[in-house]
Amino acid sequence: MGHVNDEDSGSQQRVPAGSRGEPPQSHAALRAQVESLQQELAVLRVVAREKAELELTAAQLREANQNLVLATVTAQSGRDDAEEANRRQTEFLAMLAHELRNPLAPIGTAAALLPRTAGDDARALELAQVIGRQVAHMAHLLDDLLDAARISSGKITLSLQSVRLDQVIEQAVETVAPRVRERAQELALTLPREPLVLHGDRVRLTQVFTNLLSNASKYTPEGGTIRLTAVADAEQAVVTVQDNGTGIAPGFMPHVFDLFTQGPRALARTEGGLGVGLNVVRNLVGMHGGRIDAYSAGEGEGSLFTVTLPLPEGTLAPPREARTVRRGRAAPLRLLLVEDNRDACETLSHLLALEGHEVQVAYDGKAGLAAATGGEFDALLCDIGLPGLDGLELIACLRRARGGKPLYAVALSGYCQAEDRSRALAAGFDEYCVKPVNTEALLGLLGSRGRAAAPG
Repeated sequence: MGHVNDEDSGSQQRVPAGSRGEPPQSHAALRAQVESLQQELAVLRVVAREKAELELTAAQLREANQNLVLATVTAQSGRDDAEEANRRQTEFLAMLAHELRNPLAPIGTAAALLPRTAGDDARALELAQVIGRQVAHMAHLLDDLLDAARISSGKITLSLQSVRLDQVIEQAVETVAPRVRERAQELALTLPREPLVLHGDRVRLTQVFTNLLSNASKYTPEGGTIRLTAVADAEQAVVTVQDNGTGIAPGFMPHVFDLFTQGPRALARTEGGLGVGLNVVRNLVGMHGGRIDAYSAGEGEGSLFTVTLPLPEGTLAPPREARTVRRGRAAPLRLLLVEDNRDACETLSHLLALEGHEVQVAYDGKAGLAAATGGEFDALLCDIGLPGLDGLELIACLRRARGGKPLYAVALSGYCQAEDRSRALAAGFDEYCVKPVNTEALLGLLGSRGRAAAPG
C-alpha cells in the first residue's frame, strides 16, 4: 500500500502568488477607499479654486490700491494746482487793480482841483463832476472784481458788530445819489420807525445795498423809479429794492447771481458792468446768515431783489452816530508827499497847496526818507509802491530814526486788500487810503490833524 506524503499533498493545493499570509480585501472596501480619495481630490480642487480666486482678488485689490493711491496723488496734485491757480489769479487781480488805480489817482485829483480853480465856469464844474463820477465808477468796478476773487478763495472775513440798518442804507443811498440825480430817477425810501439792529459788518452791508441800488439805477431808464423798503418781524429784517427798469428774462433768472454772467445787452453796452456785483452781494449776504432772492415778471417789467437778514435776540439799538464833516483850514500843515507817479504827485500837491498847506515832494523812497529825517513835518503822505525803498520800509526806518517822536503818516496805495492795509498799519502808518484817494476824506483827515495841532 502506498504512503501518502504530506509534502506531495501540499504541492497539489496551490495558493495564489502574492496572497500568502494576507487576508483577501473585499471589493466594497476598495470602493470605499476610492470614494474617499475622490472626496479628498474634490476638496483639494475646491481649495485650489478658492486659492486661485483669492490670488485673483488679491491681485485686483493690489491694482485697486495702486489706482487709489494714484487717484489720491492726482487729486492732491489737482487741488494743489487749483489752489496755485487761484493764488495766481488773486495776485494777478490785485496787481491789475493796483496798476489801474495808479492812473485813476491823478485823474480823480485833477477832477477835485477843477472846482477850486475854475471860478464861476459852470461848464468846468460840470466836467469835473462827470470825471469824478466816472473815476468812482471805475474804482467800484475794481472793488467788485477783487471782492469776487477774494470771496471765491475764502479770503474775506467779516468784522462783526452791532450796526443800525437805517445808517447802512443811508450811507449806500449817499453813495449812489449822484448817479440817480444824473439820470433824473426817483429814489423812494421806506424805513421802519424803530431802528433795526443787525449783527454784521458795516462796510460789507453798505456794499450790499450800494450794489443793489447801483444795479437798479443802471438798468432803469432816465426818469424811472427805484424803491427801497425795509420791514422786520421778530426774527429777521427784510429789505427790498424794486425798480421799473428793463427787467430780467425768465431764461436768465436762474443765472442772475452767477459770477461773470450778464443778460443780453445791446451792442452799445450803455449799462456796462462786469457781471460780478450780484455774485458779490449774494456771497456777502450769505456770510451774514441771510439770503437774497430775485424776481421779475419778464423783460421790460422791472426787477425786485429781496434781502433777508437775521436779527440778533435782545440787542438794543446803539446810539445814532453824529455825522460831522471834519473840514476846514484849522491850521496849515507842513506836509511831505512821497509819490513816484509824477502826475499823481503834482496834482495832489497842487490840491493840498490850494487848501493852505505847505507841501514838499519826493519821487522815490530814498529821497523821501532823506527829506523826512532831515526836516520837520506835521504829516507824511506816502505811496507804498516806491522805487528803491518802498513805503513800508520807509516808514519803518523813519519810526526808528525818530525814536518815538510822533509823525502823522498816511499811506497811499493802489492795493486794497485787508492784508495790505494791516501790513501798512503794522509798519507804522496811522491811516491807509486806497487810490484813487477820496480827496474830501483825505482833506478831512488833515483838517482834523490841523485842529489837533492848533494852539489853544
